[in-house]
Amino acid sequence: MGGLEPGDKSFNFELKNANITNNNLIISLDEIMDENGAIVLFECNHCPYVVGSIERINNIAKVASEKKLGFVGINSNDAINYPDDSFEAMQKRASRGMPYPYLHDEDQEVAKEWGAERTPEFYLINSNKIVVYRGRMDDSPKNPMNATTSELLDAINALISGEKSSISRTESIGCSVKWKV
Repeated sequence: MGGLEPGDKSFNFELKNANITNNNLIISLDEIMDENGAIVLFECNHCPYVVGSIERINNIAKVASEKKLGFVGINSNDAINYPDDSFEAMQKRASRGMPYPYLHDEDQEVAKEWGAERTPEFYLINSNKIVVYRGRMDDSPKNPMNATTSELLDAINALISGEKSSISRTESIGCSVKWKV
């Protein structure tokens, strides 16, 4: 399947936005980009790893905003076999207070291009759209009390300070992307 790894230039996308508070119905990577880059998160509504991380994901989105990084969530799951991940269900989740655009990758092309494997899975890209980190937020997505690492936040801080992150790739911990058959 391939996909993006640290050092690769990211692929653009234009996807339908379920978060109406952002006012844009279709959003591209170019629109997400901020002065220092962006964070692209592959997520969904039903995965217990995502559900257990929602508050921390929202906090990372706020940190990203403070550090002039764009932030977007993308749901690529098969909504036919997983109706909790339908566009309507995405809109419902977003309406409960999501501080970032929540995009629907209905045909799963973005997930395939980017090589997304799990939910949640984060891609941190710099202002040149180069992937500088890919992987998990930390080592305990279901329970923040058990986290002993902070790889994503460490990578964000390294990017902002102009340093190379000591870890640029980790394996995401979560549910597999639910591919269409």
